[in-house]
Amino acid sequence: MAAITAALVKDLREKTGAGMMDCKKALSENDGDVDAAIDWLRAKGLSKAAKKEGRVAADGLVGVAVDGTTGAVVEVNAETDFVARNETFQEAVTGIAKAAIAVKGDVDALAAAPAVDGGEGSITDQLKRMVATIGENMNLRRSAGISVDKGAVASYIHSATVDGLGKIGVVVGLESEGDSAALVEVGRKVAMHIAATNPLAATKDELDPEAVERERQVLTEQARESGKPENVIEKMIEGRIRKFYQEVVLVEQAFVMDPDVTVGKFIENAAKEAGAPVSLKGFAMLRLGEGIEKKEEDFAAEVAAATGQ
Repeated sequence: MAAITAALVKDLREKTGAGMMDCKKALSENDGDVDAAIDWLRAKGLSKAAKKEGRVAADGLVGVAVDGTTGAVVEVNAETDFVARNETFQEAVTGIAKAAIAVKGDVDALAAAPAVDGGEGSITDQLKRMVATIGENMNLRRSAGISVDKGAVASYIHSATVDGLGKIGVVVGLESEGDSAALVEVGRKVAMHIAATNPLAATKDELDPEAVERERQVLTEQARESGKPENVIEKMIEGRIRKFYQEVVLVEQAFVMDPDVTVGKFIENAAKEAGAPVSLKGFAMLRLGEGIEKKEEDFAAEVAAATGQ
């Protein structure tokens, strides 16, 4: 029997797109014969993944998981909403979200973590196997985590498909010595607010300085169009920057459930329910397909082209 080298396994992976362990097994079953191994993988339905890797995967599911004072949110993409209703896919995303807790949301570490279906290889290998069986391109796109030393982590899923899975996932960390059940309830309300308003940062200090500077430049140009004196323009800009913060910074935003207070004030007031001061540690949010350019199919044009019309 020919030696099954790492180079041989790598070559087979590149040719078929199958998982590392599947390639190793295929070579072992076929005495190291690459062509025979390719046929073996095709027969098992494991070599289809490579053909599908170029297709846009902008759908799928976002999953959240919380374990004590640590939470994580993941985005696993597929090509269609149909797959999001597939139980095997749902179970995989649930398992991947739970696995993300251990790596604190590090997406590279998560991709390399052991498969969550009990199969061989990593989570990446598991997804490749699913591509072959379900028939759509899919990938682990993003992951993020939040943890607190003392307090609670709460989560929220918007447009939930099943428990813990949906289109928008949020985890919020609150630091406090107070009652954990009360903290979770407060955190969940804040998470719902985040899903509704899509803040850029938790606090002003966490805002990207470049984003603030770009906004300031735009506001400056707008103010100068008014023809007012420079000292008046400066006051106008400062007022508009404050408004910008109120729109994009979480603790500065008007709380959606009580617009008379900011989110920061709502969290501060939660001390009464929790029995101890409460502060925001941070949040993580993922929106399904955000930033992915999905090809718009013109079905009528496609039919016309196919029929020569």
